[in-house]
Amino acid sequence: MESPEAEASAHSERKDDTTASTSSASGRGEDGSKKPKKRTKPTGVKAKKHKKARVSRPAGPGYTVHQGEDMLLVISSSTSQYDGSAWNPPKKSGKRKKLNKVKVKANQTKKKKSVRAMTKRANKPVATEREESNLFVPQKASDHRWGESLPEEVLISIFQMVVVQDGAVPFLCRVGQVCRLWNAAASSAVLWRKVTVGHCWIAPGKSQLPKTEKKIKDTFNWLAQNRFSQLRDFSLCHWSKNVPFAVEIVSQFCPHLRALKLSYCTGLTATAFHTLALHGRSLESINLQYSEFQVEGLLEYLENHGSQIKQIWFTHGSKNDRLLNAITRGNCPDLELLEVNTKLDSKGCELPICIRALQIACPKLKTFRMLNVRPLHKMMRNGADSTAGFPLMEELCIATTSYSSMTDKDLMDILFGSTRLRVLDLRGCSRITPSGLSTLPCLELECLFWGQYFSSNVGLPSPKKGLHMVTQKWSRTLQQLDIANQLFTEEDLEMAMSHLVHSTEADALRSLNLSGTRITPRALRPVIRQVTALSYLNLSSCRYFARGLKRIYRGQEDIRQLLDKFE
Repeated sequence: MESPEAEASAHSERKDDTTASTSSASGRGEDGSKKPKKRTKPTGVKAKKHKKARVSRPAGPGYTVHQGEDMLLVISSSTSQYDGSAWNPPKKSGKRKKLNKVKVKANQTKKKKSVRAMTKRANKPVATEREESNLFVPQKASDHRWGESLPEEVLISIFQMVVVQDGAVPFLCRVGQVCRLWNAAASSAVLWRKVTVGHCWIAPGKSQLPKTEKKIKDTFNWLAQNRFSQLRDFSLCHWSKNVPFAVEIVSQFCPHLRALKLSYCTGLTATAFHTLALHGRSLESINLQYSEFQVEGLLEYLENHGSQIKQIWFTHGSKNDRLLNAITRGNCPDLELLEVNTKLDSKGCELPICIRALQIACPKLKTFRMLNVRPLHKMMRNGADSTAGFPLMEELCIATTSYSSMTDKDLMDILFGSTRLRVLDLRGCSRITPSGLSTLPCLELECLFWGQYFSSNVGLPSPKKGLHMVTQKWSRTLQQLDIANQLFTEEDLEMAMSHLVHSTEADALRSLNLSGTRITPRALRPVIRQVTALSYLNLSSCRYFARGLKRIYRGQEDIRQLLDKFE
């Protein structure tokens, strides 16, 4: 038995259904003109179709909770676009005519698509933006600020590594524009002690516009006043204009300047040397190789301030050779390094030089290099002899790619007092004999370069003998040996290699160049086996080795593999 309230409710429901069906039947017509009533009538069906509100069933919540900076965000994740809406789409009636069905369906699909598109644009991106703003913004803020949190000392150490490898300019100029901290670190005077300025604004060979020239001067002037206070070593490369301006500015604002290098520069005037003399009291090294300058200005500078110069580099030429005469007259008594080279396209350069006068004028000379220059020995007019020679000489280089006329007597005239010699470069000197080398006073020679690299065979002597005297004399200290293309016999080479092996300090040898010699596998096998420090071996063009073995070996492992092939 049901209660009276249940019967009353059931009666009311049946009454509502009857009313709804009557109203829908009365609203139908063939022309379909009563469309507004069709839209309002589904409000009665709303009680039945409201079953879509079952989205909040226990299968899962219809929302997500995200934690913000100071609040909780409740974001709906419901996929239905009509949940909680005051209007629901009408229910289709199966008794309509086909024409009305097509029109009504087309209208409904258009409306549904437009409503869905609007809700997707309104709801989905908002949730995404809120999530990104709450979750990722603090990480981005911390990521791009890492450079500002580093200590300045750490940045200076990092910049110092780059400066040593790539130079101060333009690296420090660029990193100084990142932020204030990087600007302060890049402005440290420690990083600006060695600077090389190249042709940064225009390509070599092109003319400079007036604006470009003014920009060059202003930039260089600003760098000299604000960054070069502790400058020690300055180099200028490939400048065809404004060279006197650059030298004068560096001289005025760099009181600690010690080394000046001009490479492939032109237009250095005597005025620039005069300014260098007035302000460059600490200058000790001048390198003018491959550059054009007024020789008279440099000669005047050496006459007045040559006593402070310790290193000089210049290129052989008809006018520049006057510098060597000024040096032999005693203008640079404390000179320690002298290097004279030639241009790349020059051939057969001969330089007259009086070795005895140079020994008297520069007794402190430690390094003497003449690259591709054949010295022509001159005698002193007054007949004075030097009793000491070069007592502090550590390196002598008389290398040439052409034929050299230097003999054992000429070499002894240079090195008769050089007991501290460590490096001897005689490449191209084919007239030097092993007996002449064995009589040199130096007992601790470390590097001997004696290879023959010129193409002409004119004047080559017959096969030599006596290499074992050289290796026996310096087997204890010799670290690098180059005898490429020397015509020693097989027996002499085998004897020379045996002296290197049986030395008490056989691990001293690190580099061995036997290219083009008559070395045999039998003579080389004990060297590879016992000299463990050997890391460079050149066997190219060796006639007694197989074709696959005639190459350059680098590294101890590569050389050890050669020993396995011998066995």
